[in-house]
Amino acid sequence: MIKRLLLALLLLLTLASPFVGSVAIDLGSLADTGTVGHQIFFELRLPRLLLAFFSGALLALSGWLFQTLFRNGLMTPYTLGISGGAVLGTGIATVLGLNTLVVGISFGAFFGFAGALSSVMLLLWLSRYIPDKEGNSLLLLGIALSFFFSAALMVLFAVASAMQSHAILLYTMGSLSTMGYAEATAVALSSLVLLLFLYAKRFELAILGVNEEHARLKGIDTRRLTVILLVLSSLVIGVAISVTGPIGFVGLIVPHMVRKLYHRANHRLIVPVALYGGLFLAACDTLSRLPQLQSELPIGIVTAFIGGPFFIYLIIKGRS
Repeated sequence: MIKRLLLALLLLLTLASPFVGSVAIDLGSLADTGTVGHQIFFELRLPRLLLAFFSGALLALSGWLFQTLFRNGLMTPYTLGISGGAVLGTGIATVLGLNTLVVGISFGAFFGFAGALSSVMLLLWLSRYIPDKEGNSLLLLGIALSFFFSAALMVLFAVASAMQSHAILLYTMGSLSTMGYAEATAVALSSLVLLLFLYAKRFELAILGVNEEHARLKGIDTRRLTVILLVLSSLVIGVAISVTGPIGFVGLIVPHMVRKLYHRANHRLIVPVALYGGLFLAACDTLSRLPQLQSELPIGIVTAFIGGPFFIYLIIKGRS
């Protein structure tokens, strides 16, 4: 019953998303290509909905992946500092004025990928000195990296121009504003690549998620699989964050929510996690643009309001 109600609520908010905003959309004007309502709906609102859905799916899948790989329910790209590395990389591209398009993709996406990949490599290198990789030590290491990347971002604020600083500030709050379908398509393709790869490797991940030693005995090259998955996740996270900015807690909330709703084996939750991740972020985007508000809230603030208490709940529950 709860599963159906939640799914219905998320679907309702998602379907309402293209019609919520400062400009009211008349359904009758959608068929007329010359109206303002038609242009707003198909050039702004619909691409934004697609961007929100596929970004949410990508972030939720990334959270599921990290929780499975490290066998810790608090692990996400956000809490491990990988998102912070991607943000720093994109911020460097902004300060250097390298936000031009290369083969239809912003050059900032390449910097975002480089930042995410660098943080993953740094995390793996430092984790060799941590005996308890499945406990909270690795999580604390990720939080320490997040603080380091935040400090480096403050240095960028100090050397950037006023216009660049303002752009970076808005970027760090997260935004799903877009015009046209280029950015939404890039994120959609990234999320689909991650979804298909995780689904193809679902049985190996099912064994790896239980115990790494057991996975080795089954003939799985755990080191190679882990590196491939981390590099792939860094690539797609870098692409998404270069477009939307950092959007936290989606990868934390959705996998836990899906596990509560669907009592299945973890490797059978990949598709539901992607679906609920997309619907969750699209619903949050709708809430950020409620008509009662004078201007829309940054999407990162909305997810933080929901995810912060949820994170505290998980910590308290884990210690009880």
